[in-house]
Amino acid sequence: MALPYSKYQDQIDEVLTEELLNGIRQRAAGFDERNEFPTKDLEVLKDAGYLAALTPTQDGGLGWNFATVVDAQKKLAAYAPATALAVNMHLIWSGVASIFRAHGNHDLDFILKDAAAGEIYAFGISEAGNDAVLFDSGTIAEDQPDGSVKFTGTKIFTTLSPAWTRLGVFGKSPDGNELIYAILDRDAGNTESDGSRWDMLGMRATHSFVTKLNGAVVPADRVIRRIPTGPNQDLLTFAIFAAFLTFIAAVYAGIGDRGVEIAAEKLHTRRSKVQGTTLSQDPILRYKHGEAILRQITQDQQLTGLAEAITQPTDYGDEWFTRLVANKIAAVRVAKAQVDYAFEASGGAGFHRTEEIARLYRDVMAGVYHPSDDESAHSTFATFGLGPLED
Repeated sequence: MALPYSKYQDQIDEVLTEELLNGIRQRAAGFDERNEFPTKDLEVLKDAGYLAALTPTQDGGLGWNFATVVDAQKKLAAYAPATALAVNMHLIWSGVASIFRAHGNHDLDFILKDAAAGEIYAFGISEAGNDAVLFDSGTIAEDQPDGSVKFTGTKIFTTLSPAWTRLGVFGKSPDGNELIYAILDRDAGNTESDGSRWDMLGMRATHSFVTKLNGAVVPADRVIRRIPTGPNQDLLTFAIFAAFLTFIAAVYAGIGDRGVEIAAEKLHTRRSKVQGTTLSQDPILRYKHGEAILRQITQDQQLTGLAEAITQPTDYGDEWFTRLVANKIAAVRVAKAQVDYAFEASGGAGFHRTEEIARLYRDVMAGVYHPSDDESAHSTFATFGLGPLED
């Protein structure tokens, strides 16, 4: 069974060729087993131009739009979820810059040019215990006399830790009134990656280490935004949420797609001794597979529609954040359901640790931890539908 149709498929296939993707799939199990960073995958994707997918052709990139990259990430995740998730964190910043361009703002075009020049971006936003996410920070951002900003704090789950050369960070001014966003150059020093405790259940190859900012200084020309602390509707806030949540959804949709594909393969090869036919002819399993297809197509339509609305800006007004969060939550739920079903279709052999479906089962669990989590998401949905809590 083919993965869901994409109108960008020919464009994607020219870059993410079957040879490239099959090589990535063949390496995935080893990276997971050895808890090893997928350096080779990053190299081949970079050589193919994929890391500059959103950069305009005149600046050395592929010139793809946001929706094309969403579909491409979904496909890549079906071959190697951890590699796709790792690449996500680089593409998020290119995605933010592309959203700025779609809104007529070229302040972040340098990010797209950096990607074409071979720089690897990472996402240095998450902090332990910061459930305010983009609306507050425990990192201190201090203005310096020359206009630069010094960042001191600890970021968690910094994916691509062994490879990044640029880190998008934010912190709060000492007076607590302002959030300052900037792009940090690794060569500037005063950063420390600690992978001593990186031995996770799934998505192991991402190497999302803790990163300590020990007074790391960003020059004035790489300070990209100053926003009042607290909830806001700034373009940067929107762009980060839109890129992060949609690319995350794409990765888990890709895992779900692969789960359905594995299930179909198993049902076509496993045979019933009682009936003397393959399990693909069993009426109960056919019904369950039909349910899996229903989930898959519904999820694909939701993800594709939202990606297109980001590509060609749609005015959803106050619904935007609710739609972005709902898309991410749904993608993870569907992926878990698809992997559960594929486990059942695989029979007892699927429980073997070396089986691909066993790895997908572990990888999909990471979806629980990406913002927005289930509790905050339902708070968002309830507030949207019922209004805020009364004092």
